[in-house]
Amino acid sequence: MLLSMRCEIPTTWLVAACLVCAPSLASSTPVAPSTSAAVTATAQDSLVRVLVRVSRDSAGAIAVDGALVRSGTQQARTDPRGDAVLRLPAGAHVIRAGRLGLRPDSASLVLRARGDTSIVLVLARQALALEGVVVSSTRGERRVEDTPLRVEVIDEEEIAEKVAMTPGDIAMMLNETGGLRVQTTNPSLGGANVRIQGLRGRYSLILADGLPLYGGQAGGLGLLQIPPVDLGRVEIIKGSASALYGSSALGGVINLLSRRPGAEAERTVLLNQTSRGGTDAVYFGGGPMSPVWGYTLLAGAHVQRRNDLDDDGWTDLAGYERAVLRPRFYFDNGTGRTAFVTAGYTAETRTGGTVDGGVVPGGGAFGESLDTRRADLGGLVRWVLDRTGPLDGAVATLRGSAMQQQHAHGIGDISEDDRHRTVFSEAALAIPRVYGSRSVTYVLGVAVQQEAYRNSDVPAFNYMFSIPAAFAQLDVDAASWLSVSGSVRADAHSEFGTFVNPRVSLLMRGPADGALSEWLTRWSLGTGAFAPTPFTEETEATGLTPLMLPVGGLGALSAERAASASVDVGGPVNTAFGRLELNGTLFGSRVSNPLQVRAADSGTGTAAGLITLGNAAEPTRTWGGELLARLVYALGGSDESNHANDNHGQRDAADETGPDAHELDKHDEPPMLRVTGSYTYVQSRECGADPRLANEPRTACMRRDVPLTPRHAIGVVASLEQHGRSRVGVEVYYTGRQALENNPYRTESRPYVLLGLLAERAFDTRAGVARVFINLENLTNVRQTRFDPLLLPSRGPGGRWTTDAWTDLSGFTANGGVRFSF
Repeated sequence: MLLSMRCEIPTTWLVAACLVCAPSLASSTPVAPSTSAAVTATAQDSLVRVLVRVSRDSAGAIAVDGALVRSGTQQARTDPRGDAVLRLPAGAHVIRAGRLGLRPDSASLVLRARGDTSIVLVLARQALALEGVVVSSTRGERRVEDTPLRVEVIDEEEIAEKVAMTPGDIAMMLNETGGLRVQTTNPSLGGANVRIQGLRGRYSLILADGLPLYGGQAGGLGLLQIPPVDLGRVEIIKGSASALYGSSALGGVINLLSRRPGAEAERTVLLNQTSRGGTDAVYFGGGPMSPVWGYTLLAGAHVQRRNDLDDDGWTDLAGYERAVLRPRFYFDNGTGRTAFVTAGYTAETRTGGTVDGGVVPGGGAFGESLDTRRADLGGLVRWVLDRTGPLDGAVATLRGSAMQQQHAHGIGDISEDDRHRTVFSEAALAIPRVYGSRSVTYVLGVAVQQEAYRNSDVPAFNYMFSIPAAFAQLDVDAASWLSVSGSVRADAHSEFGTFVNPRVSLLMRGPADGALSEWLTRWSLGTGAFAPTPFTEETEATGLTPLMLPVGGLGALSAERAASASVDVGGPVNTAFGRLELNGTLFGSRVSNPLQVRAADSGTGTAAGLITLGNAAEPTRTWGGELLARLVYALGGSDESNHANDNHGQRDAADETGPDAHELDKHDEPPMLRVTGSYTYVQSRECGADPRLANEPRTACMRRDVPLTPRHAIGVVASLEQHGRSRVGVEVYYTGRQALENNPYRTESRPYVLLGLLAERAFDTRAGVARVFINLENLTNVRQTRFDPLLLPSRGPGGRWTTDAWTDLSGFTANGGVRFSF
């Protein structure tokens, strides 16, 4: 008898491949029990034959040799025909199959006594199956729910909503994710970085397909130059991740994973216009080039008019012109060898400061500008070693990238021309093994990264750091209810010495039966390190000209060190309104030797607006919690359809009439209601800078709240979607009070609420599908200049003319456009 299966494959021909195999599954040929079974067989047990396949092309599917098939404590490896057998008792079971280099699949079923049966699981190929240090969630290619290290995922559905809101950058998508806050670093030019769980934005590492294509520190304007149209999903690791990703990931990692080419060609053109004078035109296309090669191409042009919303002569919304081009090529021969290569180029010109005819207090114009030219190249090669010898079934990975970014920065009458360069390479080997009922994966690797900076106008800050590294990871499924992951990485920094950072994570599963069967608890503890550079949130606004180096230069500073811990509990609750996913997190971190920017001593520095760098005398301590609730409900659907939509519904084998018995035609799917609510509490305390001790190598401690860190943040997002036809959504976000620094108008911000509405409708045309959308952002018209001026009455530290941005600067904005797919 053939059970229904859930194939996590986006294309219909993969599902068809499952069905092609179906007749062979119903064979009455006897099967032998798995030799790895961990319980004593009884006469009432059932034999479940699991056929593991991977789709190769539209002609059919191929067997997967060496895949691990597991249900509870029972597990087995597939033979060269892709077959494995489990002996299971009567009752409900979830059967999972996975192999390094392939995306796993699973199926749920209810067995009756002696109800022998067969099922098919189809593993999807992915070009970035294993990525050494930088991978989606874990180097062991585990499902998100099976990895001890919690990885938060923004899926393609949510990305599509944000594309209709801001198709030119990823700032809104990240800012509306719980525990993340996009902080404006340069109000005049619109620069921003992302803070993870209250930690400074410079600690956040942003990657593209696991590669540092935006450099070791991707803050500033880099965040706003990444269009999301070609993203397939975003994966976020919160907390110190240096053990996994190196010394640039002290605060966490944001990995942007691109969309892969499908079996058929696709092309999308998006046009968008905003009420603030912004225009976006984006093209994304992809498809197969041959049976083993595929490609994608992203091309975008983005323009924004300068806006002075409060008529004070100063730019509130920076103007820019930007062009982006990124081709990608993918290789997969279907036998365990894959590769991809990508190249990108971004050109942008930004303008801010005083508008035409505007003057600063005291008279005179003060313009700001930034020209950026960034080019990058990256790639990955992965292959499965021959199934002989001690490296039987191991996966080897080579990857590398190079990035160069050039800036021409104008701040008033000061010019700074600089160049950032990052070169990265890595080799890794993952070895999966099974010992009795335990599954173990060993990972070993080496990497080297070089960071170089050159400033022709302020050469004192030039540096070149070389950072060779070695890392190891061990993933163990110790029991059916416990998985353990341990990592350690040693980075030999050429300037600041060797950093050794471990991390250990535990995953505890709920009982096999009952209401808590799908609940998970994760514990994680790790350390991190961060090498000082002159680039902080403050110098993003001032440039490096007013920055004084400490005696001895950057080498006189101490590296920042961190330890972080978290506990995470989550699982589903079945309600009358559908499946409710709940998750709660407690987190804490301690950053020693935190780098601070402060005014230089008052005898010579304050009048000239000079600033300097120093390590704080005591650590910055941060702790807090997150709550997340997500509900998905099919309006007008039966309880069965609602339950099936959560991908965890169980079906009785005896009542199943075919693999597609419960599938709905897409045009007949009921409207889906999705509601997500989140709450974040953060308390972060640090040493404030004492100007009386400005010349000391370490500042005295005056404990205070970290500026621009709201204690409370609440978000509620609801959307009603008819798949492939229409979408209506509403968003409400509350941000609490924040401590402010160097703001003459107030020492604490006001709380505020942002409200947004989105509507989208699809229309079939002869050439393709046109999706028309309109988005109303910030309907409450919250704008900082409605409360206080953005412009300072006199120049502040570093010669800056603006306060920090603690809320929205653009106010109510409407945008609308069309996304045409053909």
